[in-house]
Amino acid sequence: MKVVITYGTFDLFHVGHIRLLKRLQSLGDKLVVGLSTDEFNRKKGKQSFFSYNERSEILRSCKYVDDVFPEENWDQKKDDILKYKANIFAMGDDWKGKFDELNDICEVVYLPRTKEISTTEIKRKLSTIKGDDLDKIENSLHTVIEIVKSLK
Repeated sequence: MKVVITYGTFDLFHVGHIRLLKRLQSLGDKLVVGLSTDEFNRKKGKQSFFSYNERSEILRSCKYVDDVFPEENWDQKKDDILKYKANIFAMGDDWKGKFDELNDICEVVYLPRTKEISTTEIKRKLSTIKGDDLDKIENSLHTVIEIVKSLK
């Protein structure tokens, strides 16, 4: 069985994430995802809109993802590759070259990102929305999570 491992925050889950996960899954038989915890995001100076538990639930509901585990620090990747017996370590090409040292234990692949959409761009656009409209959007996003939960 060929196992693919990847990592990310996967906040404000969007079609770019789906396309990436689909491509990653096509590289092997099983896709495992290391999902940045809220604490790890804080250490990186990032704040997720959705909590780790919510993002994990969204990822677990995606048909391309076989397993989700917490990413708690930068240094765990080698141990995770060995633990999950990963054959391929794959990341978006914005990380190109940053994980080449893992080539000694598995194949390292960098895939192109979906250029038309990104969580950063979504957050930038949302930051221009004011007051009641922002509350409506937040409520809608949480409703989407509840719908996704019900699809299991």
